[in-house]
Amino acid sequence: MLKQRVLTALLLLPLVLGLVFAAPAQWFLILLAVVLIGASLEYRRLAGISSQTAGYLMVLVQAIILAVLFWYRESWANGIVLYLSISCAVWLLLFIRLPLYRPDTRIDGSYRAVSIATAILSITTGWFALSWLRIQAEGPWLILLLLVIVWAADTGAYFAGKTFGKRKLAPSISPGKTQAGLLGGLITAALVALLAVKLMPVESLDATRLVLIALATALVSVGGDLIISLHKRISGFKDSGSLLPGHGGILDRLDSLLAAAPFFALGMLVSGY
Repeated sequence: MLKQRVLTALLLLPLVLGLVFAAPAQWFLILLAVVLIGASLEYRRLAGISSQTAGYLMVLVQAIILAVLFWYRESWANGIVLYLSISCAVWLLLFIRLPLYRPDTRIDGSYRAVSIATAILSITTGWFALSWLRIQAEGPWLILLLLVIVWAADTGAYFAGKTFGKRKLAPSISPGKTQAGLLGGLITAALVALLAVKLMPVESLDATRLVLIALATALVSVGGDLIISLHKRISGFKDSGSLLPGHGGILDRLDSLLAAAPFFALGMLVSGY
């Protein structure tokens, strides 16, 4: 499984970097929206929506929201602090689902309604934050910085958990996650942030502020992962999809990033980047 994950990641990495650095900002926003519409399709089954009509209606609503936001992208700057703050607040509200989860939770009307709202809000806020980062003057580098922080947190958590993990972090939601893994991920993210200050051509990166941003980003990325794990636990699916060998579906790869992006973007904005 690990070998397959690594091979898939190596194949995807050039595509991701090409999209981030080579594609014009407008096309990055469009292609990202297309990818996230695919994620919305995966959310359909995680939300327990058996009706094709209801499922495709949810995806259609998601597509319309992203299209409207894209159309009015020139006006984002007028209230960007407010918009990103709202995006972060939305994720904090979504995280309330984690401590409220009970192992006997079943798919019913309430679960479907909350899951549909989670799908639309998480994809919308994630797309918006990533899109705002990309349209900045140093947008490609900012997105790469976000990606390496999230990847570092995930990698550090994996190896720290394998080596030192005994106490579970959220056993009823994701038994594989450990408190040692969380700590290892945070430490790795902070170290990557320090390296980024030295290596990345982004102006005015301050080591202390970036480490704090990286720690917050890494922490909420774990929450994003757990949100999808919660849906998989209730719906009975091992993965959100099967598009990526060894990785599962789109949501399995982007869950952490969707949660992390608004907090990273807001942190960079208020820090003056």
